[in-house]
Amino acid sequence: MDKIFRHFIGSILRAAAPLLVTVSLLVTAPLPASAVPFLSVERQPFPTAQQIVWQQMEMYAFLHFSINTYTDQEWGYGNEPAALFNPTRLDARQWARTCKAAGMKGIILTAKHHCGFCLWPTSTTDYSVRNSPWKGGKGDVVRELAEACRDEGLKLGIYVSPWDRHAASYGTPAYIEMQRQQLRELLTGYGDIFEVWFDGANGGTGWYGGANENRQIDHRTYYDWPETYRLVRQWQPDAVIWGDNAAIADLRWVGTEAGYVGQPNWSLLPTDRPLDNVLRQHGDEHGTAWVPGEVDTSIRPGWFWHESENAKVKTLAQLMDIYYKSVGRGSTLLLNFPITPDGLIDTPDSITAVAFGRYLSTLFAHDLAAPATKQSSVPSVTTLTLPCPTEVNRILLGEDTSQGQRVSCFRLEAEVDGRWVELRDELLPATDSLTTIGYKRIVCFPTVSARRFRLTILATRHAAPALITRFSLYLAPPIVEPE
Repeated sequence: MDKIFRHFIGSILRAAAPLLVTVSLLVTAPLPASAVPFLSVERQPFPTAQQIVWQQMEMYAFLHFSINTYTDQEWGYGNEPAALFNPTRLDARQWARTCKAAGMKGIILTAKHHCGFCLWPTSTTDYSVRNSPWKGGKGDVVRELAEACRDEGLKLGIYVSPWDRHAASYGTPAYIEMQRQQLRELLTGYGDIFEVWFDGANGGTGWYGGANENRQIDHRTYYDWPETYRLVRQWQPDAVIWGDNAAIADLRWVGTEAGYVGQPNWSLLPTDRPLDNVLRQHGDEHGTAWVPGEVDTSIRPGWFWHESENAKVKTLAQLMDIYYKSVGRGSTLLLNFPITPDGLIDTPDSITAVAFGRYLSTLFAHDLAAPATKQSSVPSVTTLTLPCPTEVNRILLGEDTSQGQRVSCFRLEAEVDGRWVELRDELLPATDSLTTIGYKRIVCFPTVSARRFRLTILATRHAAPALITRFSLYLAPPIVEPE
């Protein structure tokens, strides 16, 4: 079915190609359309409809909550008693409201982490909320969050750890059946899911039903990912899948949890060789599959809540730096909020998150380029002329990525005192040029006052016409940390 869908979309894109190229020239393109053949579907990977919708979300939240929350651990061993799980003030609507105020469009919940404890009353194991004192064993964290997300207009995502340090069957074929039954419960019982997240931690020491041993598996073959992915797509056809298999996953890890993706950042990957961190960070201009990057990081040093980290919550300035280096480089941002033992997003985390959302709303409230006139003196150069000198320190660009990713090098300039001055990204080394644009690219530079700003496309993939959809100007206000 997926192949049929891709063929159908490809036919539409081929038919629309002449119009798209013509429209793109009104903005910018490296060469006249008559001189460069349209980049064919066969030579250019395209995103699926699901990937396009996912990319437009830009930011969404991670919530880490499990037995680890009560043991001050990041990875549970699997032998911690279910009775430890007992949040006295759990409020999923507080989670949803906080994430929404932070500018997030959805929430991914760790329904099962490596310890194997399940936040829903699964039929597959006794290691779940069913055997905890919370709500007398009648509670369901996944359901409460699903309802809260619907009330707040957010999308719901599910994290399920492939590794289960509690399950006695882990490492055998029986565990794969249990894992798929857990996925069936989660993906058919809680409404629409926008993303399914499979962690890359696989095998090692664990309780394993009392065996207390080290179980190593071949993560490439043990889980039979092609069949599991097929089932996920059957149960949630509109969801995207995060995983470490470029041949079949929809999204890729960017090789770090520090909050940034590389520059350049291609949404393309090869499918004929294993991924290394260079490929994860930068993608591959010559890749044959559309697998965009997702930047995952936590608002605290750890993923789970630790009292010792209460004074280590990321500042507003740090979150903005992460934003520019993730969403601002054509990726998405998955920002984690650890849930407290009481069942809340903690106060310092919430305060910074809300300030983050307000700052972004202020920054992007007015496109200063709105009254500008656009002119293309040559097809690869676009000049914005404003009515009067205007202070600018951020330029936002975007490509029509439904037609693939094309721009591989560009230059930005402002006319200051009668001469063109190059605008360099202050978040990059001084020697680095501007490379990829993708769905969204934000270039940060010291404030300049000018009437004219110029974009020059220097190179594109396969010398294809650039399809620039955004050329916007903004003035970022000073960052004032919340008290």
